[in-house]
Amino acid sequence: MKQNHPELSVRRQCSLLSLARSSLYYHPRGESAENLAFMAIIDRQFLETPWYGSRQMARHMQRQGHQCGRHRLRRLMRLMRLVPIYQEPKTSKKHQAHKIYPYLLRDLLITRPNQVWCTDITYIPMRRGFLYLVAVMDWHSRKMLSWRLSNSMEAGFCIEALKEALARYGAPEIFNSDQGSQFTSTDFTDVLHDAKVKISMDGRGRWIDNRMIERLWRSLKYECVYLNAFETGSEARDGIGNWITYYNEERPHSSNGLLTPAEAYDIRNDKLKAAA
Repeated sequence: MKQNHPELSVRRQCSLLSLARSSLYYHPRGESAENLAFMAIIDRQFLETPWYGSRQMARHMQRQGHQCGRHRLRRLMRLMRLVPIYQEPKTSKKHQAHKIYPYLLRDLLITRPNQVWCTDITYIPMRRGFLYLVAVMDWHSRKMLSWRLSNSMEAGFCIEALKEALARYGAPEIFNSDQGSQFTSTDFTDVLHDAKVKISMDGRGRWIDNRMIERLWRSLKYECVYLNAFETGSEARDGIGNWITYYNEERPHSSNGLLTPAEAYDIRNDKLKAAA
């Protein structure tokens, strides 16, 4: 009798669950309970005041009665991938050995689906740890095309999300990201080169171009993550997955009038195909 190989079974589960393989073996991150509590406070406050650096955040914490010094704040904010917009308009740490691509969206009018895709990573607090979430979004319709959760910041989960979006929706004309090492890695950019996609990366003064996906993170956290305090990686995956389905298919987006992101993407994309 033919037996299923356990490793193949794990791979199939990961593919079906939109989850990086490492997250199936999720275990709490190596931070103290106090640091995790501080990180939850920082995350909420940063959504309200994204210009707060470690100095201002430390003052805010102290005013709230929390003993958390600036050096610890700086380390936690780096771990959470938070960079104040006024200080340095890049949302993640660059890798000095990686190629940085030019910014292609200056004065570009984005009028159709699959013209420009964008991506970003955010921190997801858990009851006893945390995960990272990456998403690929269609700029015009605001549809969330793919996503992955991971318990590390290695590029693998970003590549998985990119490959899924390309497989399901074809290739965009331009792919825009920040200059984070996950997106500048050759493993990531080679996928875009193979799909003949132009690569665009935010430069100095272009933090505002990430505003759409930042608004998505804000809605996700206030409407889903903060309300549930997920215990496990599987709970986070299911809860976030349900919210993303709601966001794409049931919730009209202000930029689309009465249309949901999925409707805006599908209707306008079908019109373009018919015209062609």
